[in-house]
Amino acid sequence: MGRIGKIIGIVLVGIILLLAVAITFTIGWRPFIGPRARPLTDRKFESTPARLARGKQLFNICTGCHSPHDWKPHEPTVLPGMLGAGMVMPIAELPGRIVPPNLTPDPATGSGKWTDDQFARAIREGIGHDGRALFPMMPYQHFRALPDEEIASLVVYIRTLPPVKNPLPKTEIIFPVKYLIRAVPEPLTAPVPPPDLSTPLKRGEYLVNIAGCADCHTPQRRGQPIKGLDYAGGYILTGPWGRVATANITPDPSGIPYYDEQLFLQVMHTGYVKARPLSKIMPWWDFKEFHEDDLKAMFAYLKTLPPVKHRVDNAEPPTPCKLCGSSHGAGDMN
Repeated sequence: MGRIGKIIGIVLVGIILLLAVAITFTIGWRPFIGPRARPLTDRKFESTPARLARGKQLFNICTGCHSPHDWKPHEPTVLPGMLGAGMVMPIAELPGRIVPPNLTPDPATGSGKWTDDQFARAIREGIGHDGRALFPMMPYQHFRALPDEEIASLVVYIRTLPPVKNPLPKTEIIFPVKYLIRAVPEPLTAPVPPPDLSTPLKRGEYLVNIAGCADCHTPQRRGQPIKGLDYAGGYILTGPWGRVATANITPDPSGIPYYDEQLFLQVMHTGYVKARPLSKIMPWWDFKEFHEDDLKAMFAYLKTLPPVKHRVDNAEPPTPCKLCGSSHGAGDMN
């Protein structure tokens, strides 16, 4: 028995070592030990008229997820008195219950007790006020590019929202995603300077990034964007708006090569491509609040995207697509 016991012990040690090596070189140890997080500071952002104005503009990116909407009209509207009050995300494809929190300064159900740096760390680094890793649908990986002045403006404006008492359930993410997302947050340990916005193209690239356009307009496989299909559409979103595949917004003939600047502005202002309505999940109703020069810059950048052939047409019945592996209108034409 002693010899057999030693053999078993050696085998167990070998298995443990192999597992340790496998974990180290695959998913890493963050799913087990928790996300990277920098210590909080006591910094406070001074409120100024310029910061309030800029923060209000930036908050347009946030309202789609952090405010409950009435999805019945063509232009979904925030429910009365609920701006920034949080909600349970109504997207069926999410891995569990994702709950963007109440950002209003209500002390019981909102952000009234959060510090400025808790806000900043959550927005740009993906660590919630309670220390947990945020589900990456919160686009903190894009918001990392927000310079310090922009983050200050956003926090200053959020502080001015009328407090709303809106108790919400907790986010509940399925296994193993709830652990895997712990590897995503990355601390910011140095100031973030203003980006180079010296040309419309550079400004457009910055705005398209922080708006998270790629997240919806790039199809995914097992939660990861499919390489080679950047901005090529086909990501499925099911909710009160129906079942929709996002559009290919590259300049390929299967995308939007026929858009000119005037049409792009019309689409962002009205939610219509000529007579065809956009799906309500496309947040044109938030983008229409952007300055016209910002929208023009975003279009200038979109025109420079590499063209990707991927036909997506929600007017057609869903069929399997060999390119993205999903089922969407015109899928069998790819």
